[in-house]
Amino acid sequence: MMKLACLVLLSLLFASAVAKNHVLLGGWSPIKNLNDPRVSGIANYAVTEHNKRSGENLKLQKLIKGESEVVGGVNYRLTFTATEGSSSDEYQAIVLEKPWLHFKNLTSFTRVHA
Repeated sequence: MMKLACLVLLSLLFASAVAKNHVLLGGWSPIKNLNDPRVSGIANYAVTEHNKRSGENLKLQKLIKGESEVVGGVNYRLTFTATEGSSSDEYQAIVLEKPWLHFKNLTSFTRVHA
């Protein structure tokens, strides 16, 4: 009985996270509010994690576009500008978040070539 209660609670938490971010199951959906603190936090996490892995010192400037998809968590695909010194470039990052586990993982970080 306890196991069932835990599964129901996890399902409700996941459904709440999905509803809050307006994501649809299967496929990428646009994120309508790029100013949402959760989205900003994901973008900051992506840049910080990239800096740790690469030794770079990028600073997030502006979110340009965001999409999300549900896949055993929520994938966020964010496009943004970031600077290092006086140089500014556009980047795209994908972060997997499992909010019920307090888990985030940067799965992709690339410079966008215009």
